[in-house]
Amino acid sequence: MALPRPAEREKKHYRKIDCEGFLRSDGLWDIDVHMVDTRTYDCSYDEFHRDGLIRAGEPVHDMWLRFTIDLDFLIHEVHASSVQTPFPVCPRAAGSMRDLVGLRIGPGWMKQVRERVGAEQSCTHLMDLLGQLTATAYQTLHAALEERARQQGSRERPPILDTCLALSSSGEVVKNLWPEFYVENKTKGTNP
Repeated sequence: MALPRPAEREKKHYRKIDCEGFLRSDGLWDIDVHMVDTRTYDCSYDEFHRDGLIRAGEPVHDMWLRFTIDLDFLIHEVHASSVQTPFPVCPRAAGSMRDLVGLRIGPGWMKQVRERVGAEQSCTHLMDLLGQLTATAYQTLHAALEERARQQGSRERPPILDTCLALSSSGEVVKNLWPEFYVENKTKGTNP
């Protein structure tokens, strides 16, 4: 077991997020994210929506997000859908996600997202899914990006470097996989 044995407990909430990446026949990439929240108890948010009751096990949220991107992470299409929500107004926020077409996923892009899709037009949960979508996009395109770099002969510094312990520019992984971007850590072995 990856975590220590828990104290006696009762499950109240379950969130399932599925992320998938696809290479399309036209050379673009689809990144799909699907989130479902359920509760183990009946709950109510709006007395007029969904007959005033969301029963235990029924989705409180059932949301989809798809970005169509190219190998440079430029967003060509966005599709979002809020199939189940706690309030009747919530599904309208899905349409605002289309305002992200034309942005490029990369450093600083979340700032641009917030500028294009303000809090009053967005959905907290769809915005949260952008992190999952971004991570899935990088995972999906990784092999194609590496192949493109091999074919070009020279390469730019991979943007994934220095984003975690394993991909530290002074670490063994970078030294082995991207030796041209390896930087010897002169502070190794010293305590701050």
